[in-house]
Formats: sequence, structure tokens, C-alpha cells
Amino acid sequence: MKKSLYKRDRFIEKHNKGASLFKDFILGGQDGLVNVLGIILGLAIGTGDIKVVIIGGLAATFAESVSMGAVAYTSTKAEEDFYYKQEETEENEINTIPKQEIKEIYDIYYNKGFRGKLLNDIVKKITSNKQMWKDVMMKDELGLSNELTHPIKSAIIVFLAALIGSFIPLTAFFFLPMNLAITASLILSAIALFLTGAVEAKLTVGNYIYKGIQLMLIGMIAALVGFAVGKLTRYS
Repeated sequence: MKKSLYKRDRFIEKHNKGASLFKDFILGGQDGLVNVLGIILGLAIGTGDIKVVIIGGLAATFAESVSMGAVAYTSTKAEEDFYYKQEETEENEINTIPKQEIKEIYDIYYNKGFRGKLLNDIVKKITSNKQMWKDVMMKDELGLSNELTHPIKSAIIVFLAALIGSFIPLTAFFFLPMNLAITASLILSAIALFLTGAVEAKLTVGNYIYKGIQLMLIGMIAALVGFAVGKLTRYS
């Protein structure tokens, strides 16, 4: 029975971490695509020079990808550090003021609706194992999850996603003349954003069609901003 529960918990942990990394991939790809789309459209309209578009797009692609990877690393590392600091604090309190910590476990499960002997048995069971005790305090008292993503892994996922997402609107400019490249870039970006929004809705909540259209519109607004800046700064 214990082995079965252990396998189940490990499966849930891996599933949650996998979902978290996939969300990182979607976030990185989405941001990379939208930002580069706005930039290259502005350059295309503003300069009319496909070489400038490609150079500017590549610069934006790599700068954006590295920046997002770095942000993913620092934010995930900060989250990890905060979790372990709070865990250390809880462990110290369990060792130094156990009666107060037992009362907190009692209050947690009392507020969940448990009473009488069942409540006392739960408290006794949890406080008989320091690891279990600490985990309950972390989750139910502080609202912190131990499903942490490794900072380096998160950074790599976001970097690669931003890189892939950024190349979606840029690729057409390598193979097509300017006007066709702009049209193809917009179409490919719209499709990619719709699919990204749909997948994101499946991972979280919401209607996948609505979410797909919503994200697609955000991308098109970015493109419109790029178009407007390009028009305003256009030179012959």
C-alpha cells in the first residue's frame, strides 16, 4: 500500500513539474513571438529594407531570448530560496516550540471540519513524523508548494521557447520578398498565437477557442503598434 501511494505521489509530482515546464515554454514562446513580431513589422514598414528587418529581428530574437532566460532563472531561484528559507524556519519552530506548532496543526484540521477523536488521531499521526509535520505546515499554513522547478532547467526552457517563438514571424523574411514576407509573417504568427492560447487554456482554465482568439488579438495589437511606429518613422 505504501509503495502504491509513493508511486502515485511521484507520478503527481512529475506531472505537476512537467505542466510547470510546459507553461514556461508557452510563456517564453508567446513573449518572444509577440515582441519580435512588433519589432520586425515596424522595421519593415519604416525602412522597406529586408536586410535591416533580418538584422534587427535576429538582434531582437537573441537579446529577448537571453533576457527571458535570465529572468526565468532569477525568479525561479528566488522562489526556491524563499521556500527553503521558510522550510528552515518551520523546522526550527518544530524543534524549539513544538507545543505551539502542534496547536497550529490542530487548528488547521479543526478549520477543515475535523472533530473529536478523528481530529486528535490526525494531529498525532502528523506530528509523529517531522517531515510530514513540516510539509503540512508549509502547504496548509504558509500556502507554499514543494513542486519547485530547477532554476537552470526553467531558464533553458524559457530561452529555447523564446528563441523558437521569435523565429516564427522572422522566418518568412529569409525566403520571401518584403510584401509577401509581411503577410506570411502575420498569418504564421496569428496561427501560432491561437494554438498557444488554446494549449494554455487546456493547461489552465477557460475556453480554448476564446483563449486562442484572445492571445491572437494581443499579437495583432503588437503588430499594429509596430506598424504605426514604422509609419511614423518611415524614411525614403
